[in-house]
Order: sequence, then C-alpha cells, then structure tokens
Amino acid sequence: MGFSLEMFSDFICPFCYIGFETARRLKPEFGYDIEWKGFQIHPEWPANGMAANEYRRGISPESRRAMWTRIAALGEVVGIEMKSPELLANSRLALQAAEFAKECGRGEIFEERVFRAYFKENLNIGDAGVLTGLAADAGIDVDQLNFALESKRFENRLRDNAVAASQRGVDGVPTFFVGDYPLVGAQSEQVMRQILQRYVQRMTAAVNTKSGEA
Repeated sequence: MGFSLEMFSDFICPFCYIGFETARRLKPEFGYDIEWKGFQIHPEWPANGMAANEYRRGISPESRRAMWTRIAALGEVVGIEMKSPELLANSRLALQAAEFAKECGRGEIFEERVFRAYFKENLNIGDAGVLTGLAADAGIDVDQLNFALESKRFENRLRDNAVAASQRGVDGVPTFFVGDYPLVGAQSEQVMRQILQRYVQRMTAAVNTKSGEA
C-alpha cells in the first residue's frame, strides 16, 4: 500500500539532513515516496553566504563545538558524516534546483548530493557553479538547470511551499506529514518506524472496512 511521506525541509538545516536519511532508511520497509518540499528558513542570509562565526555571535566557540559534536553523533546513527559548515549558505538557489531535479525524476538523488556537499564537503550550495557540479553528479542536464535558475522558473514553487507550510502550521524544519499527522524534528528511526506502522495499520483498517461495506 503505497503512500507519500511529505517533508518540509531546508538544505542548511543539519536536522533536515538527519531526518532525510532516516526517512530514506525506512523507505524500503514501508514503500512510500518522499515528497520533499523546500522551505527556506533563512532568506535574510547574504546571497554569497556568511562566515559561520558571524551568526549568533553570543555563542562561544566551545558551545559551537559541543553542539556540532552532538549533531555529528546523531548523523553517525544514520550512517552519514557531518561537519560544521565554515560558510553558511543562502539556500534559495539550491531549493529551486531541487524543484527542477524533482521534475526530472532525480529529486531524491540530488537532495542527498546537496546535503552531503554542504555538511561533509564544506561547499557553498548557494553558488550556481557549485550547484551545476552537484547536478551533473546526480545525472541532471546542466544546461537545462542553468536555464531554469536564470529564468527563476521555480520562484513561485518556493512561495507555494511557504504558503502550504503556513496553512498547515509548519514553523520549523524538518516537519514530516504522515497523512495529516505532523511529525516535527529529526526523530529516531525507532520512533519514526512506530508512527509509520500505526499509520499503515489505520490505512489498512480503513480499506478493509470500506471493502466490507461494499
């Protein structure tokens, strides 16, 4: 019984990367599609990015290191290596590129590649040239992608995602929707599995009830 697992997400959010990988690990078990929806959380960041130490300057270097030690440990649980980005990227172009990748049927592959580039390889995913290289890695036509970005073809899609998020009460990422049930934050594999199991059980019961009525 196939269904979609919706995920409102931004590439610059480390917990989105962890949540994305958790969802991918459980995908074969439940047979769902990941319906990824880009939701920009820091549109105010400079287009060229900013040094990580310029953001939240009140946080001490020791606290930053401790925070990233915890994040890296969470990443290891789902099999990914994560490092603190030296440059905080504006994700708008990357989110638009992801919408293009979805249309090409390469969405999940491209999304994983962008997350890995940002949190492991320290690449500026706000740079069009970087995105072009990542798109090529994901098997996406680079010329078509560049045209889509230059024409701002997917600007409206991002706005639509933001409106949909607001209407559904989303105010942070990652936020998953299992049916109409929101699941906020990067949950453990065990917790997400339990929620998905309950959802599948309810769907199955509803189908069986409807069949019995027929």
